Amino acid sequence: MDTAIRTDLRTTSHALSLQSVVALGSLAIVGLHVIDDSFLHPEPGTSAVDHLAGGLVPLGVLGLAAFGYHRGRAGLRGAIALVASLFALLIGATSAGYQTMTVGPSGDDYTGLLVLPVGLALIGVGIATLWRSRKLDDRRVWRYTRRALITVVAPVLVYATVAPLGFGYVITHVMRQTVPAANLGAAHENVSFRTSDGLELQGWYVPSKNGAAVIAFPGRSGPQAHTRMLVRHGYGVLLFDRRGEGKSEGDSNLLGWGGDKDILAAVEFLKARPDVDPGKIGGLGLSVGGELMLQAAAETNELAAVVSEGAGTRQLSEQLEEFHGFERVLNAPGFLFVTVGTAVFSSTAPPPNLTDVAPKIKQPLFVIWAPNGGNIEHMSREYYKLAGGPKQIWEMPTAKHVGGIRDQPSEYERRVVGFFDKTLLESK
Repeated sequence: MDTAIRTDLRTTSHALSLQSVVALGSLAIVGLHVIDDSFLHPEPGTSAVDHLAGGLVPLGVLGLAAFGYHRGRAGLRGAIALVASLFALLIGATSAGYQTMTVGPSGDDYTGLLVLPVGLALIGVGIATLWRSRKLDDRRVWRYTRRALITVVAPVLVYATVAPLGFGYVITHVMRQTVPAANLGAAHENVSFRTSDGLELQGWYVPSKNGAAVIAFPGRSGPQAHTRMLVRHGYGVLLFDRRGEGKSEGDSNLLGWGGDKDILAAVEFLKARPDVDPGKIGGLGLSVGGELMLQAAAETNELAAVVSEGAGTRQLSEQLEEFHGFERVLNAPGFLFVTVGTAVFSSTAPPPNLTDVAPKIKQPLFVIWAPNGGNIEHMSREYYKLAGGPKQIWEMPTAKHVGGIRDQPSEYERRVVGFFDKTLLESK
């Protein structure tokens, strides 16, 4: 064999060996962080058992990726490296980068920070592998046609599958970790209470002056203007960090899966307050809080009245009901993979479809929605139509998403406070 050919083969073999070491080592580091995140440093109030699906499924996928990379051809190896790089960068940015920038690193954040350079390394391996393996000896027409098809199909596949799965990871790993300054319009108490699944939630409570209290949800930041409004009229107001947020225990979930337990625990807390009549407890939910208030109202009649503002969708079956025809077909894959990703990474089953539970709502309901608010909340109309009790709806075409109190502050206060006055005070 010609010396130049042997030298070229040795160089190629060495390059492939180095790429394999980098790729497989990178996958191993990602797997190390998954183990650390799911089993070694679970969130406060949770255990390794609570993260079996969120840990074992990604580890299984990483194992298959490593096997495919080791045994596959160059095209498959390059594709695996590039897809894995996207997840590695996403994991590093959301699981460690966000936490490090907001409150500082701790626990599994250190292995998460290792995943960031791993993502960059995998990008390099993927590009190098595909570049070295490109075919130059076939017909030019077919060569460029193939490359054009790959250029078109690859982004579509990423958009329809990889991106939604990645979004599912973000949904379950990013939540506000800081507690804002309190601006509630009155003195408050620092309070805590436990959910039915054992999580301790932290929050603030402004005592009631009229015997009624309202749960303003979610979080301690968004509902502060609503709290000041209610406090001016003598209502007690409870606002708190939902599970996985701020100082509360539990896993993050931006879609609010499992958050109905937080609201039900808040109801139990208020029932035990000496300043609150147990029959005069209401709820005001914003965005995902609006969705959770609807679910909680269907689950208990101890919420005497509910305001739901900006309620949208949380999972596949709700999302499919929002669209029709070609638009539904176009969006279905993305919705499916977001729901699957959220379920896997949270080790939690999706919540019930709100169109199924809305007919069970028998207490007074006030739905507020902004058709032009920049967020998809058109399902609010459907939830309103399906609710089984006394109800009213207010469409605010000039408001932003959950921005009714800023768009028409005086009218908002008149309507919302008037609703609670009628349902919590006058009817008791």
